[in-house]
Amino acid sequence: MRGFLASSIGVTCAAALALPLTLPSSGARAATPAAESPAGRSVESVPGSTQSLALTPLGSDRSPGGGASSEQGLLQREVRPFSLVGVIWDDPDAELHGSVQVRTRANGTGNWSGWQPVETHNHDHAADPDDPERASGRVRGSTAPLWVGDSDGVEIRVRGEAEQRRGAARPPAEQALPAGLRLELVDPGAEPPPQGAAPEGPRSPALTAETAAASAVNADLAPLGSDVIPALSKKETQDDLIAARGGPEGAAAKARPYVGPRPRIITRKGWGANEGLREKNFAYTKTVKAAFVHHSASGNNYRCSQASSVLRSIYRYHVKSSGWRDFGYNFAVDKCGNIYEGRAGGVAKPVLGAHTLGFNSNSMGIAVLGSFGSANPPAAAVNAIAKLTAWKLGLYGANPRGKTYLRSGGGNLYKKGSNVRLHVISGHRDGFATECPGIRLYKKLGKARSSSARYQGR
Repeated sequence: MRGFLASSIGVTCAAALALPLTLPSSGARAATPAAESPAGRSVESVPGSTQSLALTPLGSDRSPGGGASSEQGLLQREVRPFSLVGVIWDDPDAELHGSVQVRTRANGTGNWSGWQPVETHNHDHAADPDDPERASGRVRGSTAPLWVGDSDGVEIRVRGEAEQRRGAARPPAEQALPAGLRLELVDPGAEPPPQGAAPEGPRSPALTAETAAASAVNADLAPLGSDVIPALSKKETQDDLIAARGGPEGAAAKARPYVGPRPRIITRKGWGANEGLREKNFAYTKTVKAAFVHHSASGNNYRCSQASSVLRSIYRYHVKSSGWRDFGYNFAVDKCGNIYEGRAGGVAKPVLGAHTLGFNSNSMGIAVLGSFGSANPPAAAVNAIAKLTAWKLGLYGANPRGKTYLRSGGGNLYKKGSNVRLHVISGHRDGFATECPGIRLYKKLGKARSSSARYQGR
């Protein structure tokens, strides 16, 4: 089903009326860009920045007639500080058949890393083909983002994979790369204060209209402007549902008997999302019948204290580089098991994401920050998936151990319009032919299903 757009004007006005002129600082700094300087970033530059550099043919590699070459990149160069890299190209339907490798220089040290691979197959994390987000004209092809930490130098090489020519005894030819290749270097901005830190100095400026709107859709779960939606016990969660559905009389007819305790969720304000980047309106689907588990493929070389920076970087890469309307996933989970609000619209609501091409309607996407093709996911992250799905799927009456039907919006496994039976908790690869969420994480989904059902009381 096509998601419908809900104007944020109403919640913005409601939030503006409810908010005082100023709020105590609770973790996010003012969303006013500071001047960018090659010497470093200002402590107030919360929104961050993106450097976009066109790739050029390497060495003597020149495609006849000026077409795209089969090897492009950039030699070592000094750049403004950044922490995340990715590669984009013009046509979102074109695939990059080949390899991308980068090496970076740690900020202020002069030390260069070894070559690191960048996951090239990222077109399967996207809005459905007929969704307005996909048809906006702003969407571009892109690799997965790679977190490299504070860096001030970069080198990159992109090589088309060998394609066997037809005909006897002819050597393979390297495929031409997509047109318009650019290296994106993302600075996430300054790290927000630790969660729950006491305010420093004068009271912070009033929330922007966009930040107020993003907070107002969670106002029934936490006070406006909160950094965190607090955890509730199972009984508190059920009592909260009864109250929301009109008391015991309404609960008798409408309450869902199997709902897990609400987990602690760090809000978009809590991780420092610049709400001015995304589209102002929120997009919703009808319900939440399934959860798709992903990995961000951004690497495992981050500390949990850096997870907010990783999220801000991926968010900026999704919107400014890839051309999406907002962060693609509904939720994110870090290696320590912290849960984060993803795409704006309300953590308890059926927000339409851009995470599983063909199956974004009536589902939600959860991205574990990291790469799990060869590394095992931490137990804390798997348990966080179980806790989150027990609560969110429970709100919509879904059994984490069960299966459900979703209608395909079109993809490489199921044609458009197919009614597909899937696990209620599925891996990305169940809906699209992809390596995501990494085989090591995929093998843990059985445990996540059983743990989620247990949290629901099944």
